[in-house]
Amino acid sequence: MNRRNVILVLAWMAGAVVSFSGTAIAVRLLSGRLGAFEIQAVRNAGGLALLLLAIGFRPQLRWQLGPGSLKLQLGRNVLHYVGQYGWNHAVIALPLATVFALEFTAPVWLAALAVPLLGERLTAGRIGAIILGFLGVLVVLRPGVEAFHPVALSMLATAFTFAATAVCTKALTRRVSTFTILLWMNLLQLPLSLALSDLSLLGELQGTEIAGALLLVLTGVTSHFCLTQAYRHGDALVVMPLDFLRIPMIAVVGWYFYGERLDPFVFAGAALIILGIAWNLSAEARRRHPAPDG
Repeated sequence: MNRRNVILVLAWMAGAVVSFSGTAIAVRLLSGRLGAFEIQAVRNAGGLALLLLAIGFRPQLRWQLGPGSLKLQLGRNVLHYVGQYGWNHAVIALPLATVFALEFTAPVWLAALAVPLLGERLTAGRIGAIILGFLGVLVVLRPGVEAFHPVALSMLATAFTFAATAVCTKALTRRVSTFTILLWMNLLQLPLSLALSDLSLLGELQGTEIAGALLLVLTGVTSHFCLTQAYRHGDALVVMPLDFLRIPMIAVVGWYFYGERLDPFVFAGAALIILGIAWNLSAEARRRHPAPDG
């Protein structure tokens, strides 16, 4: 990665971190009325509407409607839908920091998948970022009774599906635009969401729930747009560790909005995570621009 791409990856990941945190708030706002499938239906329907509206304003986007690889799109979206259902359910049932900490076992899976499937190099800096990030997650989580809640255990499987989704996303960025990936994500997932939902519940949304639905639609698009753009400009093994920054942010969100305990271990773990990220980015810069001899 050159310096410009590092800056772009950092900028897009900042947008993704904020957007995913907004999505967690939206899911909590809707959880009193809707289940995980209904929440996903709102996200898919609203996201598809926004993307079709974008085509109306920018007709040239019509040239980007082809899937590029329908088989890869189908595989990505089956994996993502399963993972998103598990994530929605966990956000409703568990403290937000616990959900995000468990989610970030994904880079360990990603390291195992990205090297053989994407041909990426597993450098010392990337290994260090993954190890320190995972240690940071363990510090945040401090495995105990709560960590072995059945929903928490299901989040480990969800983390694997997110890692596999990341591999598919990176592969798709080599073939199609970000707009195409987002369009097919919502187009393929919406029928499944509608089939599994109790649509009568959608007509009962009130007040803050409607605000939550609007927030979910907006962040559902911006989170994946930012994340996909980050993958476009950087290797998956560089992008994924940056996503660890969601943990301290969501801990503050959970404390401020929902009275969840602001655990100092979250910030100790975040320090390890940030150290790993800094190490990786520094190693990437040295690899691309080695110091002159002498």
